[in-house]
Amino acid sequence: MNKNSTFWALLAICLLPLFGYSQSSDAVIAGENVAVTSTDAGQVRGYIHNGTFNYKGIPYATAKRFMAPEKPAPWQGVRASLVYGAVCPIDPTTTVNDPIEFSFQHNWGYMNEDCLKLNVWTPGINDQKKRPVMVWLHGGGFAAGSAIELPSYDGENLSKKGDVVVVSINHRLNLLGFLNLSAYGDKYKSSANVGMMDIVAALQWVKQNIASFGGDPDNVTIFGQSGGGGKVTTLMAAPSAKGLFHKAIVQSGSYQSKFMDNDVSKRIGAAMLEVLNLQPNQADSLQTISYERLSAAAKKALPKVAQQLKAEGKPVAGFGLGWEPVNDGVFLPYQLNDPAAAELSKNIPLLVGSTKTEFMASLINPAIRNFSMDDVKSYLQKKYADKTDAYMAEVLKAYPGTVKPSDYLDIDLATFRPGVIRQANAKSAVAGAAPVYMYMFTWQSPVADGMFKSIHCIDICFEFDNIKRCEEMTGGGKDAYALANKMSQAWINFAHTGNPNAKGLPNWPAYTAQNGAAMLFDNKAEVKYHHDAALLQMASAK
Repeated sequence: MNKNSTFWALLAICLLPLFGYSQSSDAVIAGENVAVTSTDAGQVRGYIHNGTFNYKGIPYATAKRFMAPEKPAPWQGVRASLVYGAVCPIDPTTTVNDPIEFSFQHNWGYMNEDCLKLNVWTPGINDQKKRPVMVWLHGGGFAAGSAIELPSYDGENLSKKGDVVVVSINHRLNLLGFLNLSAYGDKYKSSANVGMMDIVAALQWVKQNIASFGGDPDNVTIFGQSGGGGKVTTLMAAPSAKGLFHKAIVQSGSYQSKFMDNDVSKRIGAAMLEVLNLQPNQADSLQTISYERLSAAAKKALPKVAQQLKAEGKPVAGFGLGWEPVNDGVFLPYQLNDPAAAELSKNIPLLVGSTKTEFMASLINPAIRNFSMDDVKSYLQKKYADKTDAYMAEVLKAYPGTVKPSDYLDIDLATFRPGVIRQANAKSAVAGAAPVYMYMFTWQSPVADGMFKSIHCIDICFEFDNIKRCEEMTGGGKDAYALANKMSQAWINFAHTGNPNAKGLPNWPAYTAQNGAAMLFDNKAEVKYHHDAALLQMASAK
């Protein structure tokens, strides 16, 4: 071997740990010197799957129960980060609805309060490239769910297709993330919102470390569905999150109109102590009581406070009294409708939307699936009386493809769709604000005789380009792949530039309250303007 050959051979060996792998035809490459990169707490190693670098369960913070997150302790050597970390404790699943579970294919993971871990998918590491970063916030409200709950959450395909770095996180939920104990000592001063503070800590980790994973810390998009969308909305009103993200996507998550009042949150904390027969000076006992016992107490404390509020003539809005972010005056100093909150996210482009049938009546009551048109009219007359025919006519105007009788009952007109419009109107009304783009997912799954239609969560499979992973939900047909190709590219383009316009889609104008523009995603994607305004007006009047 000549000197030149020897030099290049030695150089290749030296660079192997840096770039993580050499050329290989193997689908999975893992090993001691594979996919090694650095974080501010120490080195981590992942693995490579079909050319994409995967990292699972990286600690981004640590925290004592009910206290603010802190940086994780540094470690020596190279930390293996090959499998997902623990999920936040929730009430365990002990039974499932077989037909529904078949399509959702949940992964419940394992529970541990040491759950402040994140996952990364990236096309390259240590390469000085500045790829857009997409940080996924899972659904489940603020009380349940995890970063691994659904197969659609896997970030590999999205990362590979879009040359983006995808990050997903676990954080504290339910009473562990939102039990307000601030009345019982300074160490609990942040307890009402530590679950959201965890997410800010994860975004700070991204800011400090994502360059090692080939990402651009100055081009971060936060996106989430359902409760994850609620978390995105919350971060847009959180001063400590300002500057940590630059674009936002809210998917079927525009259900918040306000944060929980601080005094109500404190009452829940007091009710927890009462249920557990603890005096205020015994609040520290909550540090050692099992999660299971705390959860059981919460099931009594929350209804107790809700009943008190109703007796006082105070409304319990939304889905009822539960765990959610708190207007504590510190982490969340403003209510959502406060102009100061809007000002915080003024320069953040927003993509917001929902699915056509979300939590549909025919899934809750399967008998509706077999309703005749006469059955549907009788059902609707209970609400719309002599305006039933007018209502059905408006359904046909808004959705000309309506065929099944049950379709007249399954459209989401009361929860997410009105919230999408409210959020888009509020954002677009801010003078000089970044643009808003609105969408609605109307494609219907053919699986199980079409019982799922465009159900809550189905669109995630498309936005992540995960049709193959989600065949039980999507059917895995060519139409699903074609739509996923367009939708995922729109999400990717938005992460790159703040504009979701993409090849294969009609021109997608920014939304304003005046134009009502929304992209309807179906086998044929099309832009419509105020397409369901009259329908929503009829529904809200009842």
